[in-house]
Amino acid sequence: MAKLIYSMITSLDGYAEAAEGDLGTGPADDQEVHTFINDLFRPVGTYLYGRRMYETMVYWETAHTEPDQPPHILQYARDWQAADKIVYSTTLESVSSAKTRIERTFDPDAVRRLKDEADHDLTVDGPNLAAQAIAAGLVDEYHLFITTSVVGGGKRFFPDGVRLDLELVEERAFDSGLIYARYRTR
Repeated sequence: MAKLIYSMITSLDGYAEAAEGDLGTGPADDQEVHTFINDLFRPVGTYLYGRRMYETMVYWETAHTEPDQPPHILQYARDWQAADKIVYSTTLESVSSAKTRIERTFDPDAVRRLKDEADHDLTVDGPNLAAQAIAAGLVDEYHLFITTSVVGGGKRFFPDGVRLDLELVEERAFDSGLIYARYRTR
């Protein structure tokens, strides 16, 4: 059975989306962090996205066509393109990436079957969609990339009203100040 992983860049005060501005230091501008993320998520077979997260991530469908891309960016683009993508949206009419399909509703039982049948891990990306997966008890691991910024508000990484007792299984500090922490459910 595959694991369902929820991973996001988060501010030091726990926000996956800032109310205003960005979250501060992240992997996009740090080769060390980006290479680590490449290695970490290369085995992922399926990405579960909400519409907004998909619209952000679809960049990777064509990132390899931009001139002068460094090797770590090209590698991530290849890995992303190789994985399946499921976009949960009631408004999105079509997708602009290969190996991608639209589902109109998030069905926890369907995701549970995906996990049971998958040979490779899955990720759920974006705080809104992840909140549904967390509420359904589907998330097996939480991967946080914690920036050095406090943003004071926005959308939290963990949804309100949820109690989780997690086990820290891996941590790493990067030269940029970013901290990676991987937790699994008990």
